[in-house]
Amino acid sequence: MSSAPTTPPSVDKVDGFSRKSVRKARQKRSQSSSQFRSQGKPIELTPLPLLKDVPTSEQPELFLKKLQQCCVIFDFMDTLSDLKMKEYKRSTLSELVDYITISRGCLTEQTYPEVVRMVSCNIFRTLPPSDSNEFDPEEDEPTLEASWPHLQLVYEFFIRFLESQEFQPSIAKKYIDQKFVLQLLELFDSEDPRERDYLKTVLHRIYGKFLGLRAFIRKQINNIFLRFVYETEHFNGVAELLEILGSIINGFALPLKAEHKQFLVKVLIPLHTVRSLSLFHAQLAYCIVQFLEKDPSLTEPVIRGLMKFWPKTCSQKEVMFLGELEEILDVIEPSQFVKIQEPLFKQIAKCVSSPHFQVAERALYYWNNEYIMSLIEENSNVILPIMFSSLYRISKEHWNPAIVALVYNVLKAFMEMNSTMFDELTATYKSDRQREKKKEKEREELWKKLEDLELKRGLRRDGIIPT
Repeated sequence: MSSAPTTPPSVDKVDGFSRKSVRKARQKRSQSSSQFRSQGKPIELTPLPLLKDVPTSEQPELFLKKLQQCCVIFDFMDTLSDLKMKEYKRSTLSELVDYITISRGCLTEQTYPEVVRMVSCNIFRTLPPSDSNEFDPEEDEPTLEASWPHLQLVYEFFIRFLESQEFQPSIAKKYIDQKFVLQLLELFDSEDPRERDYLKTVLHRIYGKFLGLRAFIRKQINNIFLRFVYETEHFNGVAELLEILGSIINGFALPLKAEHKQFLVKVLIPLHTVRSLSLFHAQLAYCIVQFLEKDPSLTEPVIRGLMKFWPKTCSQKEVMFLGELEEILDVIEPSQFVKIQEPLFKQIAKCVSSPHFQVAERALYYWNNEYIMSLIEENSNVILPIMFSSLYRISKEHWNPAIVALVYNVLKAFMEMNSTMFDELTATYKSDRQREKKKEKEREELWKKLEDLELKRGLRRDGIIPT
């Protein structure tokens, strides 16, 4: 769960040491509202009595009136306007949250359209544009939603509404429809992590309650990810959507539908290619592992997909890939391991040989995993020849003593697994190295002869020595 400050930063405060200019910083903050612009005149709401202070028979009508009042939107970018009315709406929303939680019989058929209308008026809005060239989610502070004092209570109310024992999806589906879901998904691009956290819960509840919307929700998430990977590379709510998908995948019935397998191969695997992978990698890896636990036959296309998109120049991403690969190997079946061991350990051999010590170290940690070690031992006749030359060379040449120590442990483990093959590979490696050194020496001697010939030719040309 994302944690964030409870109050948004001051609108007027500008960091003098910020990398962005003062002009841009002000512009950024001015867009942190829900895009509401006041008409210049103060908003007046007629105070209503508390729900608990009126007879039970009058509460349903008063409840509807309060819902209608809460459809009024205030300008939170103007911190001094409508202070009294803002507080009145906040207290009304708080009262509605309590009322829907503890009251029985409050969800009549007339309340459903009013609840959805009130929620829609408050949460659905045009999000401020985010300059993806400047905003770095790993480094920069997110732009917090200025109207959060009201927005948080609206989300809280809606979640209590969806979770109520009296909630009837058969009535609500007239109002919580595909259009509503589309607008909800667009809000996942909000920079405010607090809002995305509430949206995650709301969408999860809708997915659970409305069976008719499930396929539509999956399709739209699919579209968001494809646009993110192949067009924009910018969407703030990828981690939250993946978190929802993790529990959705967990509930898939077996055998898996073709659409689910296609989603794994065509959408989840390509998500590994984006630059901001670190922001959602944990959730992505969890989804991948959930798929493999459901259907082990998907292991080969998944691992071959990771090999295809393996990072060439980013060591941070390489460490993440190695971590995910270990999670996959933790649940892999021995029959599936045999199918992918050659390309897999060719890649691991490259990682072990990496001059970046964190990449090499992460790859060598595989030998601390008991289950992976048992798989390696069962297939040592295939894996040892792939790994041996890289390990032996590193043990003699690597600049980092910690890596050298880890390599010695791996070589020792291989020697104990299959001493005969280990001795053969050692002898072959040494003879190959001697041949290489001999060829290298012959090359150097040949170059020396050519240089001498060239020197003599130059001297003859200059008349220093007779022709």
